Amino acid sequence: MTKTNMNTAGGHAACVLFLALVQVAGVPAVPVVAAPARAAAATATAPGGSQQDPETVFWQSMADTTNPAEFEAYLEQWPEGVYAPLARIRLAVLQDAAAEPAGIGSGASRPDTPTAASPAGVVFRDCDGCPAVVVIPAGEFMMGSPASEEGRHDDEGPQHRVTVRSFALGVTEVTFDEWEACVRGGGCDGYRPYDEGWGRGARPAISVSWEDARAYVSWLSGATGAVYRLPSESEWEYAAREGEGTTTPFHTGSTISTDQANYDGNYTYDSGNGGTYRARTTPVGAFAPNAFGLYDMHGNVWEWTEDCWHDSYVGAPSDGVAWKVGGNCGHRVLRGGSWHSGPRFLRSATRFGDITETRRINSVGFRVARTLD
Repeated sequence: MTKTNMNTAGGHAACVLFLALVQVAGVPAVPVVAAPARAAAATATAPGGSQQDPETVFWQSMADTTNPAEFEAYLEQWPEGVYAPLARIRLAVLQDAAAEPAGIGSGASRPDTPTAASPAGVVFRDCDGCPAVVVIPAGEFMMGSPASEEGRHDDEGPQHRVTVRSFALGVTEVTFDEWEACVRGGGCDGYRPYDEGWGRGARPAISVSWEDARAYVSWLSGATGAVYRLPSESEWEYAAREGEGTTTPFHTGSTISTDQANYDGNYTYDSGNGGTYRARTTPVGAFAPNAFGLYDMHGNVWEWTEDCWHDSYVGAPSDGVAWKVGGNCGHRVLRGGSWHSGPRFLRSATRFGDITETRRINSVGFRVARTLD
């Protein structure tokens, strides 16, 4: 089924920097970000008028900051908070920049470079300026959506079991800062995407085509000696669903709110309420992550995958690899929905394939995958 409008509700010489290891007792190979240290039972009012906890309000108030002291203040107050892993990543990036590192690919390689046998939940960067990635555990899951799921399209079936090898996936979508490192390093064909006046820095790089995204991962692979790529469609959905952790439409459950993701809150899903329509991207990591430690798997920007577009899963691979045989390889699969989408497009099973691989749109970005040997 063709969806006519993706943006409406209707329609290793590398230096490995270990930043976090998040695991949960009693749930093997499924990392979960620790629960926040809540400040009493107080609540605060978010800009959209909804009630949010003080930690989230504080975090979102510093979304565009480049001041290390603000991240240090957050971590002092909430050392085990929902956003603490990402706060440590951003703080490390800012400290690297202040120390004037030699640049991408600099530094001696380390013997503890992550492999497929590394514990799930390890977060690392291969170099200064590289995106942080997290080790995703191997496992199986049911891909696609049941016929009863609200907002489902025929291209989300038939449901089928898929086995996924361990790999690493970007903790966030690639940011403008990370894209700029590629341009400064002589990659990405020198292309600097327009930010629509919304800001650059930690906001997701937008108006990047599938070919642009491929140019970035090619440059990153060459700069680090690691194998970077776009995730396969099945890897993406596996990560969004937290492996077999969720079978609901969203990792948040049967519905989602604009306190949990950036989308068009003029529309609702299932029993959910309306909310805020921000009409632009938010800095990556503005909302709580899923159990794999991944931010913005629902909303903010659509994300490119490696796969060619197919109208259904009939004949789809069951081993987690990208499906690049048959179908329409002039159109690649997008996942996750965006700031301009209604909530039904944010579902873990939603697929979109109406955009050619050369087209640049301000609601489209990407996150990287990294092969683990």
